Amino acid sequence: MSDDWYSAESATFGDRIEAARLAAGMTQGQLAKRLGVKLGTLRGWEEDLAEPRANKLQMLSGLLGVSLPWLLTGEGEGVAAPDEAAASPDPGLLAALNEMREIRTQMTGMADRLALLEKRLRSALKEPAE
Repeated sequence: MSDDWYSAESATFGDRIEAARLAAGMTQGQLAKRLGVKLGTLRGWEEDLAEPRANKLQMLSGLLGVSLPWLLTGEGEGVAAPDEAAASPDPGLLAALNEMREIRTQMTGMADRLALLEKRLRSALKEPAE
């Protein structure tokens, strides 16, 4: 792919936790135990269903050997992108992955637009009728 494999546009926070955990050679159970959280909590973070508190973010960064900015945004000291040439994946799968990333980017943009529209509507509803 490219050098921005783990960028904010290409990967989620959960993707970066999982990649760093795998690069560190840990299972979800091992990392959860070292962090002092339940396995389900860590799974929620990796699946982008929840986010850790600041103190756990700092611990994650230290335990996984990546910078805090990299965990949050994909910028800074992190893990290397997977070596796609060595694995020689099916081109159809790579195309599907690229399409998924594009859709995620579009969905993020649409969610932002929806939030702005909701804010305008709420503001309009609060204004007194004349």
